[in-house]
Amino acid sequence: MKGKFKQSAKFLSILVIAISMLLSACTNNGDKPTANEGNTNASNEETKAPQEFRFTLGSNPPSLDPALMTDAQSSIVAAGLYEGLTRLNTKGEPENAIAQDITVSEDGKTYTIKLRNDVKWSNGDSVTAHDFEYAWKRALNPETASEYAYMLYYLENGEKYNNGEATADEVGVKAKDDYTLEVKLYAPAPYFTSLIAHYTYLPVHQATVEAAPDWASEAKSIVSNGPFILTSWAHGDKLVLEKNPNYFNKDAISFDKVTISIVVDNNTVYQMFETDKIDWIGAQAGSLPADLTQQLIKDGKAEVTPVASLYYYLFNNEKPPFNNVKVRKAFAMAIDRQSLVDNVAQANQQPAYGMVPPSISVPGGQDFREAYPDNYFTDNVEEAKKLLAEGLAEEGLSELPEITLLYNTDDNHKKLAEAIVDMWRKALGVEVKLANQEWGTFLETRKAGQFDIARSGWGADINHPINFTYDLIHSKSGNNDGRYNNPKVDELLNNSLVAETSDKSIQMMAEAERIAIEEDMAALPLFYYTTVTMLKDGFTGVVSDYAGHLDWVHGSKQ
Repeated sequence: MKGKFKQSAKFLSILVIAISMLLSACTNNGDKPTANEGNTNASNEETKAPQEFRFTLGSNPPSLDPALMTDAQSSIVAAGLYEGLTRLNTKGEPENAIAQDITVSEDGKTYTIKLRNDVKWSNGDSVTAHDFEYAWKRALNPETASEYAYMLYYLENGEKYNNGEATADEVGVKAKDDYTLEVKLYAPAPYFTSLIAHYTYLPVHQATVEAAPDWASEAKSIVSNGPFILTSWAHGDKLVLEKNPNYFNKDAISFDKVTISIVVDNNTVYQMFETDKIDWIGAQAGSLPADLTQQLIKDGKAEVTPVASLYYYLFNNEKPPFNNVKVRKAFAMAIDRQSLVDNVAQANQQPAYGMVPPSISVPGGQDFREAYPDNYFTDNVEEAKKLLAEGLAEEGLSELPEITLLYNTDDNHKKLAEAIVDMWRKALGVEVKLANQEWGTFLETRKAGQFDIARSGWGADINHPINFTYDLIHSKSGNNDGRYNNPKVDELLNNSLVAETSDKSIQMMAEAERIAIEEDMAALPLFYYTTVTMLKDGFTGVVSDYAGHLDWVHGSKQ
């Protein structure tokens, strides 16, 4: 998700098998209720009042181009703007959207997808199979620099095209006619219908894209095909979406207007809710002030739910002093996680000593953490002091160099960072500076490896431990921004994807996680997220999904 990478044919085969095994539970979109439309033709009946839904985001979406999106802020908006071949319901199950019929060849490698013929772009043009072929090949085109290009690598010749070793014509996706898409895979992928619900597989309007490179940066130039149209985008202030009259399933959409305000300060978010300026807080769409959270939960005004997400810090494993494992362990063990949760985060989070959240399941219905407890280390100040001294000696240092903890601008992130820096000061006698950046800049800085320690969070794309092991600790993962590299961990994760049984596969993933944390402290886990939400009375169908993202598209107001 964070940059392109090159692999051998063996690695490609492994990645393909990974996706085919695991992609079954990415949940971003809700079930589709039938809208209760007002009768505008009956003169004696009152016309139904327009419905509006209002919420906040902590920053501008870095991109609304499906090929370039990588974050929750963008995907929350894009869920309303675009429609793919399938959508995932609240259980993470794929349901046909633009796809009308999907058939699979006997060997599982060729999909023939028949599209609906009544789907329109917001400018009135028909959405066709050619739009999907164009969009997928565009995401793989190395000139596009899509960080999620690897999601398309199991298309026949997908990786080769992305690496400049094949042509676009050789990629395994072809519009056979306006409403038939043929997809050829490198290897069988039983969960392909779930995969194509991901935003990297959304169509784009070719003429619009080719007319201007920055087409997705302004409301007036975006042509979309989803339930809503972006009618206004005042950067740094507000986005306004309105119901798309050309949307093929418009009767299932209740909201006429959706207003998204860009608000960084959590106190302001709460005041907007209290003064009836927004209708929702939580799930990546606004946050409550940490010092009010517990009381609001206790009073029954806010709901708290565990979600499949991890709050953690990245070490720059390639940069001294954090190239030394003992220094990394010292910083991790010097934190009192329970105190951090109780006194700062204050949303009933669970302290984390591993990478995989408790709510991630394994075959048989058991939670991963029940089967494999995260007892890889403990909070231990005395041991931390000892390890820091040993680590510095191994590096030939008498004291630590200047260290900065980088976080993206947010009140709660700031409070957590301040508390952790204070713990390091008291436990280890070290001073760590703080720096914050706006979300888009922060992501670029972190991706470039220009940090010592950096805040990170990871929410599930799929309900499987591979999403928190392979994605975060495999050396070739585009999401391994800390640049951790252990060949033994890579081998375990690679082998887990071709294991004879699911049990053996999970065991290998668990062992890879154990090595990465217990032995190497590849990253600094802090706590497993909860999501704390508030919703105004009268709304239905607006929820936080299992990964902790706002699911709003099919909501309604009574």
